[in-house]
Amino acid sequence: MPKAGKKHTLLVYTRMIERWWPPLFLIGAATLALAWWRYQDLYLRLTAPWQWMFLAGAGGLCVFVSLLMWALRKSAYVRVYPDFFVLATPFLRMKVSHRRILRTSSATIESMFPVRRMSALRREAMQPLMKRTAVIVELKALPMPRAALRLFLSPFFFKDQTATLVLLVPDWMAFSTELDSMRAPVSTPAITQASNPSSILYKLPRR
Repeated sequence: MPKAGKKHTLLVYTRMIERWWPPLFLIGAATLALAWWRYQDLYLRLTAPWQWMFLAGAGGLCVFVSLLMWALRKSAYVRVYPDFFVLATPFLRMKVSHRRILRTSSATIESMFPVRRMSALRREAMQPLMKRTAVIVELKALPMPRAALRLFLSPFFFKDQTATLVLLVPDWMAFSTELDSMRAPVSTPAITQASNPSSILYKLPRR
């Protein structure tokens, strides 16, 4: 059995970052241009230097953050290991034991999140992903409080108020196959033990 599956990019995270970084970059560039314009005015440069300095700092910060977001836009992923799977973003790394999993299934994003119930902003943001199929992982309980997870993950990672994760990846069938194959030994330990001739169960006296 392989030690780990491949890294599957989380498309919802990528989509959100790709929407945010371009406008943030433009805001930063415009603020830097305004700072330069204020700096060019000799009177303002001498009497109120804090104006262009503040604008330059704010603009530079916006540009830096936007470029950082661009660099990290595909860094969120899910990866399956023999005993657990990892859901990772730049600011979150969460291990989910296979023993927590009740069942897995699949469904399209539009079937779980009807367009008519979305705000116009969310509808526009998710439009390219609505027809895609996601893997639904139903858990006994979430590894972290839902409120904490909502700080790092989009609402589209949660189907409802139950302990369920919606994982949208480029190849949902490959990810689902990895998850099911690696958690199979964990899900059926009793069967494996009972079918092993060297198990202690076979050494017990029979009546």
